[in-house]
Amino acid sequence: MLVIFHPDATSAEIDAVTERILATGAGAQRVIGAEQTVIGVIDADRDHITSLELDADPGVDRVVPVSSPYKLAHKHRHGDQAHAVDVAGVAFGGPDAAFRLILGPCAVESADQTLTAARACADAGADLLRGGAFKPRTSPYAFQGLGLEGLKILADARAETGLPIVTELTDLRDVETVVQYADCIQIGARNMQHFPLLTEIGRAGLPVLLKRGMGASIDDFLLAAEYILTEGNQSVILCERGIHAKATPARSCLDLAAVTVLKEHTHLPVIVDPSHAAGRRALVEPLALAAAACGADGLIVECHPDPRNARCDGPQAITLDALPGFVARVRAVAGVATGALA
Repeated sequence: MLVIFHPDATSAEIDAVTERILATGAGAQRVIGAEQTVIGVIDADRDHITSLELDADPGVDRVVPVSSPYKLAHKHRHGDQAHAVDVAGVAFGGPDAAFRLILGPCAVESADQTLTAARACADAGADLLRGGAFKPRTSPYAFQGLGLEGLKILADARAETGLPIVTELTDLRDVETVVQYADCIQIGARNMQHFPLLTEIGRAGLPVLLKRGMGASIDDFLLAAEYILTEGNQSVILCERGIHAKATPARSCLDLAAVTVLKEHTHLPVIVDPSHAAGRRALVEPLALAAAACGADGLIVECHPDPRNARCDGPQAITLDALPGFVARVRAVAGVATGALA
C-alpha cells in the first residue's frame, strides 16, 4: 500500500501519518520526491491499515493498494500458471485440461428421476453429474431436497454411470454426511460468504465448486475462495452464475466479463452456470455458447426428464432429448475458443 501526500503536506503531517502506520506493527518506508512524498506500507495487516482511513488525514492526497487482498488465490502465487483441479480423475482448468460439462437435475426428486437423468447425461458426454440433495430455497415452503436419501440416490447413479457427483452443502451440520457421498462439494451463491462453512469444507479436503454471490464483487468472490485455500484445500473451482441487475430480461445478468477478469487474477479454474442466470430454457444454450466462447473452463447445466413437473427450477432445465445436440454445439465452440485464446 502506498500513502501519497499532497505537494504542500508539512513534515508534521507526514510524521503523524507515519506514526499511525508504525503503531499497527507495519513498516513505513518514506520516499521523498521532487514534488510529493510517498510512504510505502510494508508487512501490514491490510484490514487494519484500511480501517485507519489514512486518506482522510491532513496532508494525504490518496491511498493506493499495490497488492492483492487474496494471497493464495492470486495467479502470481503459481507463477502465472493456471492450476488444474482434479475431481475423481476429471481435471478442471490447467494448461492442458479439456472443456468440462457438469450436467444433471437441479434437485434429486426420486431414484427414477435421477437415474434417468444420469443415464442421459452419461450418454451425452457429461464429465460430472450434478444433483441437489439439500436445496436452499427462497421460500420456506418450497421443496428443500431429500437430504440423506438424495445422497444415496446420487451414489447409486454414480455406481451405474461412473460419473463423479457434485452436490450442494448448505449446513455445517451436514458436512460429514455430504463428504461421505460427494466427489465435489458445491457452495451456492447464497452461501458464498458463509465463512464458517467455507472454513469447514476447506478442512474436509474434497474439491469445492464455489459459486459467486449474486451481489459479490470479484474481490469478494476471491476472498471467499481464500477461506477454503487457507485451510490447505487448493482444489477450488470458481463458478459465475449471474448477478443482480434490474435491466436484464433473464433471471440474472450473466457476467461473462468476470470469466476473463478472474482468469487474469487467479490460477483457479473458472466455469459458468448458464441455467441459473437464464431462468428459462430458451436462454440457456445461447448463454452456454457465449461462456464457452469467452474461455470458461466448463459449464454446470441443469436437465430433467420432465421439466414441466420438476419440483425445482423446471423452466430452466434442458430436456433429455436435447442434451446430445447441446453438448456437441457447446464443445465445438469451446474447441474454437481454445485455439483462438491460446
